[in-house]
Amino acid sequence: MTTPRVLAIVLAGGEGKRLMPLTADRAKPAVPFGGIYRLIDFVLSNLANGNYLQIVVLTQYKNHSLDRHISRTWRLSAMLGNYVTPVPAQQRLGPRWFAGSADAIFQNLNLIYDEMPEHCIVFGADHIYRMDPRQMVQRHVDSGADVTVAAIRQPLALADQFGVIETDPSGRRIVAFREKPADAVGLPDAPDQIYASMGNYVFRTQALIEALREDAMDPSSKHDIGGNIIPMMVKSGGAYVYDFAENVVPGTTDRDRGYWRDVGTLDAFYEAHMDLLPAEPLFNLYNSEWPIYTGHDPLPPAKFVHNDGDRVGRAVDSLVSPGVIVAGGTAVRSILSPGVVLQSHALVEDSVLMHNVKVGKGAIVRRAIIDKNVVIPDGARIGCDLEEDRARFAVTRGGVVVIGKNEVIPR
Repeated sequence: MTTPRVLAIVLAGGEGKRLMPLTADRAKPAVPFGGIYRLIDFVLSNLANGNYLQIVVLTQYKNHSLDRHISRTWRLSAMLGNYVTPVPAQQRLGPRWFAGSADAIFQNLNLIYDEMPEHCIVFGADHIYRMDPRQMVQRHVDSGADVTVAAIRQPLALADQFGVIETDPSGRRIVAFREKPADAVGLPDAPDQIYASMGNYVFRTQALIEALREDAMDPSSKHDIGGNIIPMMVKSGGAYVYDFAENVVPGTTDRDRGYWRDVGTLDAFYEAHMDLLPAEPLFNLYNSEWPIYTGHDPLPPAKFVHNDGDRVGRAVDSLVSPGVIVAGGTAVRSILSPGVVLQSHALVEDSVLMHNVKVGKGAIVRRAIIDKNVVIPDGARIGCDLEEDRARFAVTRGGVVVIGKNEVIPR
């Protein structure tokens, strides 16, 4: 069987307003996750593990750290024609930025013409999941579809929170795509479930080009893949669904099979981190058969020091990255990113600490996300009194305190 020519396009231009203040200084796909990773590493790892090694990443909003991460980390063999290339908005069609995800691809059609693939993978850059894209591409090729949309099953009661895909009786051809409907219809084989779009697509290249050109001529369009291009292809009868539950990734367990999280809000971002921590995690970073790749700074091993009475350096049910020093403090159910330091008698519980956060002596941090380079003063209390915290920091609807990058906390 001949392997089809495929170009992968990763949409990474989102502003990520709902992740503020984490996106105040960086694009959403560049936000750190799980200690040593960036959000974009998950989609790029899925593509690389699937042997799709010609990848363009379309960027726009505050893209410097994202472009730098891709350029430093994702270097593939140019001799073999492989690449991961960040492509910032270039205003090729005039002095304007991307008007939407469809317009982002339309303004970069030259990338498709350069490779002339038979099919284009178009994936988002900010979801946490494992997926073997080869299985979705094969289903797409076998069906002869113009577009195949990845979908995850969700309870019917939650339909008003998703873009919902409705199918014909076969459960394959898409007959409607509706945004957050109040009257969604259950699946043919599971009336209590719906298909929620994952924002991952495989297109027949010529069908994609034609749809983008038609959309570009429509002044009423929002030029969005999910909102405009997919409904257009649904009307023509060429849109099919791919059930994510059918995707089998090597090394997954019954516990983490089918995991997918949209970390578009701070609470979702926090909960996805907590999913990493159980002894049998909901999302297992330790699957060596389908690794998540990233770049690593030259840091020393993590160190736990002091064992003097109640001054003991320890971490329990936590992820501890290289370069961390736990010097007589305690971390419980937390993620400690590279360079984090916990001083004597400091206590960090149920929290996410990003690179180079310093927690002073006797300080307490509970249910918090602390961005890079923040210094928590000696004796400070974060997450202990939410009313007090709201006067100083962002506090989510779920009660998580969020402190932005380089923020100075008064002593």
